[in-house]
Amino acid sequence: MSTVVLDTITGKSTATTITIGSTPVVSASANSMTIRGEGSNQTSIQQGLAKSWANLNGTSTIALRDSFNVSSIADDGTGDYDFTYTTAFGNINYSIQMGNSFTSTSAWANLDSGGEVPTTAFWNMNIFDRNGSAQDATYAYYSAHGDLA
Repeated sequence: MSTVVLDTITGKSTATTITIGSTPVVSASANSMTIRGEGSNQTSIQQGLAKSWANLNGTSTIALRDSFNVSSIADDGTGDYDFTYTTAFGNINYSIQMGNSFTSTSAWANLDSGGEVPTTAFWNMNIFDRNGSAQDATYAYYSAHGDLA
């Protein structure tokens, strides 16, 4: 077995393919790379990664258990949280996925953005139980996918 140690790989002026094991990683243009995913499908590395995510304790004293690209969390009231990004998105056309869990077995949640349009700098999460009452969640999660600024 051989070992190659280097700091930079410089490709040709056209698309460059690097194979790691049997998986091709392709640089089709500046700041754009794809990798073979399932079968022969190609996945954009930049588009396929979560650009921000958080795991929040939304009860009493709110706290982030863990997060990525979140500079702060604000408690705007029961079940109402603002997440501010460390690095802003390039536009408001990003996608947010949310989830949560309650300690009560009788509750489930409806998650929404409170009618607020996400901005490039932050977004708002609201959590309600099945009766439409605002609820703090023991666990609240989100991830956001899109283009960073």
